[in-house]
Amino acid sequence: MGERREARELALQALYQLEMTPEADASRSLGLFWAQAAAADDAVRFARELVEGVRANRERVDALISESAEHWRLPRLSRVDLSLLRLGTYELLARPEIPASVTINEAIEIARRFGSEDSPAFVNGVLDHVAAVLGVKEKAKEAE
Repeated sequence: MGERREARELALQALYQLEMTPEADASRSLGLFWAQAAAADDAVRFARELVEGVRANRERVDALISESAEHWRLPRLSRVDLSLLRLGTYELLARPEIPASVTINEAIEIARRFGSEDSPAFVNGVLDHVAAVLGVKEKAKEAE
């Protein structure tokens, strides 16, 4: 597994843990999570950047997901899918040097590992729409 994938999986686990932790205990819980993370320093650093970015931009991230997850309210989503959508949406929003297709494909692969049977297709559809809304979706190359 690549270092970036490992970082994204760590970030997903941290975000999921935050979803399951009362707000008052979030910082302590996250501190313990990072202290116990068994990963390369660069992977942990990237994971922390993603998690802190999601936390700092949660209102905008959640608005983009809500707009893109047609007929789904955020509280109805599985905590894994929601955490993964937040992670992918933040990466699409804040990391323009990473191609949108890479972010989306990574999210799909992680959804296959951690989500339900329907998670990969759902995550793909929502993040594809988020990428289009943000204007970061790559244009298909025209035949020359």
